[in-house]
Amino acid sequence: MASTMLKLHTTRSWDFMDMERDGQILPDSIWKHGRFGQDVIIANLDSGVWPESNSFTDEEVVGEVPKRWKGSCSDTAKYGVSCNKKLIGARYFNKDMLLSNPGAVDGNWSRDTEGHGTHTLSTAGGRFVPRASLFGYANGTAKGGAPRARVAAYKVCWSGECAAADVLAGFEAAIHDGADVISVSFGQDAPVATVASFLQEPVTLGSLHAAMNGVSVVCSAGNSGPLEDTVVNAAPWVTTVAASTVDRDFPNVVTLGNNAHMTGMSLETTTLHSTQLYSMIKASDAALASSDPAVASTCPPGTLDPEKVKNKIVVCVRGGDIPRVTKGMTVLNAGGTGMILANGEMDGDDIVADPHVLPATMITYSEAMSLYKYMDSSKNPVANISPSKTEVGVKNSPSVAAFSSRGPSGTLPCVLKPDIAAPGVDILAAFTEYVSPTEVPNDERRSEYAILSGTSMACPHISGVIGLLKAARPEWSPAAMRSAIMTTARTQDNTGAPMRDHDGREATAFAFGAGNIHPNRAVDPGLVYDLSKEDYFVFLCSMGFNSSDLAKLSAGNFTCPEKVPPMEDLNYPSIVVPALRHTSTPAALEFGKDGEVKEFKVTFKSEKDKLGKGYVFGRLVWSDGTHHVRSPVVVNALV
Repeated sequence: MASTMLKLHTTRSWDFMDMERDGQILPDSIWKHGRFGQDVIIANLDSGVWPESNSFTDEEVVGEVPKRWKGSCSDTAKYGVSCNKKLIGARYFNKDMLLSNPGAVDGNWSRDTEGHGTHTLSTAGGRFVPRASLFGYANGTAKGGAPRARVAAYKVCWSGECAAADVLAGFEAAIHDGADVISVSFGQDAPVATVASFLQEPVTLGSLHAAMNGVSVVCSAGNSGPLEDTVVNAAPWVTTVAASTVDRDFPNVVTLGNNAHMTGMSLETTTLHSTQLYSMIKASDAALASSDPAVASTCPPGTLDPEKVKNKIVVCVRGGDIPRVTKGMTVLNAGGTGMILANGEMDGDDIVADPHVLPATMITYSEAMSLYKYMDSSKNPVANISPSKTEVGVKNSPSVAAFSSRGPSGTLPCVLKPDIAAPGVDILAAFTEYVSPTEVPNDERRSEYAILSGTSMACPHISGVIGLLKAARPEWSPAAMRSAIMTTARTQDNTGAPMRDHDGREATAFAFGAGNIHPNRAVDPGLVYDLSKEDYFVFLCSMGFNSSDLAKLSAGNFTCPEKVPPMEDLNYPSIVVPALRHTSTPAALEFGKDGEVKEFKVTFKSEKDKLGKGYVFGRLVWSDGTHHVRSPVVVNALV
């Protein structure tokens, strides 16, 4: 049987989340309450680690490795990873991958040759490193969420894929070794198709075992947005993270021959002569005689005619399954002098800054339409692309990233996923020096730090914050920490307006869950919605699993109740009623404060004028005048 393959979901953020201001740590910062994550252990299941990175040195580590730690650095290969008092574990798991796709395995070692694992691990728990940047962009101090945490890398992903049995082996090792938090920035391409296959999915099963052992698991929501019902890693015992923007951009300007200007985005490392206008050509018009112009329009390698492209700015269309930086390499190899990457209609206004190999920019669909109009009306269309700059304080931030996967979860429509949003766009963090930050063949540039985007980058922000909560509130369960993060989240941007989606419309809970994380509030949320492993077993009974199905997981110590409650009764920090018929009343939601437990009921009633209009969104708020404990409420009234 072929193994299931999971995909990797590929510093301004902490300041943007109010943990510091202009480099100064604020008095009420969770960094102070959580002692910067001192001696909390964060495990990262990913593509390994680049141990030479300054993010993982132990120069400033206080004290010895916690005695409860059972892990190690197990590499025996030349250039394998060795441990120190910061990076306390590094293991690799590739038996399943060797059976399924042996060509993907680059060696028996935990060294990161891709960069993804190094980036995510340093985001969660890397130390403070001054003067970090990518080719001069985002220059400043690189910081992990829990900079005094101990970190461990479990290499379960090879060449961008993660085999199921290797993933499960990584989970079991991290649990056994003594991790407090497990960060998982990968998942299936699509949600689990059926309830029956739910517990066969490796992240679902591995994270359940972790939750049973009191270990917090944080997962990326996936990068299949903005379509609905694309969220993955949707089990209620994991914290599922969407990606949002920060208030930092890397803009540059295209100046056309008619003096029109349009703003794009780039991290290019070379620039054009500032006073010269260069001829432009559409890639479709520059196709080789042997190439289909429609295919050449997206600039795949080997499709452009050097005689038509030489010394010109080439306009390439986004998409076509061609990496964006690869398009620029195609132009450069054909003799082009610059590239404008134009969005299609489906891409809209979603533009991304990439470290291009030549002067380049990406423009929105509306700007692309204006560009084409100018080019079609001119016998010799010309343009210039200005150097990019780093701009902070961008308004209407955060917003939800277009690529971030959305709910509702088709498998578990009664559990709101994603749970929370966190910075996941243009995130600076440590990187491997084995390959270029672009991962494009023949790009010989190297950088100790890289700027990447994805829910993979959002996930470790939450992992780091949970590490801080573990240090500040060691008595809290993983469910309590997830509750604190969710009920204290923000749903407004930096102008006070509701958070927007990528298209400028108001975002919903299916895009950002409870909202964008506000870490400082999570230390003192007022109250929490808690869950035990028995609660999760009852939930599985509600899904249709029986006592026999759960016998191995529970070691025979659990039996489904005679009267199984509806799944909506789960004591979760959000409420979803996916199919309201007349009246729905969850039996009881429990919350505790200073050990006290109280119960309340929530009753939903449908109204005739609201039927058949799809999901509606609201919230439930508890307040004592100081704390405001917010839970998103999502209801679909059918009858």
